[in-house]
Amino acid sequence: MSEKVTFKVFRGIPDDDGDPFGEMVDYTVEMDEGMVVLDVIHRIQSEHAPDLSCRWNCKAGKCGSCSAEINGKPRLMCMTRMEEVMEETPQGEPVLVKPMQAFPLTKDLVTDTSWAYEMNKKMVPINGPEEKNWEFNQNEANRIQEFRACIECMLCVNTCHVLREHEKFDEFAGPRFFVRLAGLEMHPLDIENRIPEIKEDFGIGYCNITRCCTEVCPAGINITDNAIIPLKERVISEYYDPISMLAKKIGLRK
Repeated sequence: MSEKVTFKVFRGIPDDDGDPFGEMVDYTVEMDEGMVVLDVIHRIQSEHAPDLSCRWNCKAGKCGSCSAEINGKPRLMCMTRMEEVMEETPQGEPVLVKPMQAFPLTKDLVTDTSWAYEMNKKMVPINGPEEKNWEFNQNEANRIQEFRACIECMLCVNTCHVLREHEKFDEFAGPRFFVRLAGLEMHPLDIENRIPEIKEDFGIGYCNITRCCTEVCPAGINITDNAIIPLKERVISEYYDPISMLAKKIGLRK
């Protein structure tokens, strides 16, 4: 006989001020073997609440659409297996499913991530040789290949305290876009200098290396050690290292 599990799912819309307005609603769902949280949400839609809104697409952990908070942790609903969820949920307690808290609410489990599109427009694209037959060492390619695994799920942004709690969306690029900036800055043929913007416009100084973004990345990108820290090191070399500053001043380093 299949087990039945109770879920508390957020249902609501923004109020007149744009703040979330709604409540957590209980749904009891019969479990099947191998279910993921997204399967449960679909079953709730099918059997209990056809007007429940959620965003999803590939159901394979490749599109980043179904981001949500499950028992308080930012995750992809399509990649979160119910076996794991039940192990962490206290006996007799419901499973909690909420929308990402860092972004404005649209409806139920859907949030407005249009900020990401606007931030993306601020990034200066790669600036390399006009000839298309770019050649460089494989080790150099491997260094930036990790960053291309990003599926833009925004879970790292949702867990970042600078954005989630302090709402520095106008001053701070956030971990997803430091990944993009690192991929551009570390490209062996790129000649653009983005360090002033990384320091001033994108506010990398706000990051205090908690590694919470790395912990929630479903693509396994080491955001902190491989993207953010190297960018911080470049800012330090450019603005605070006395030897580098002297070399630049006398024309030994561009």
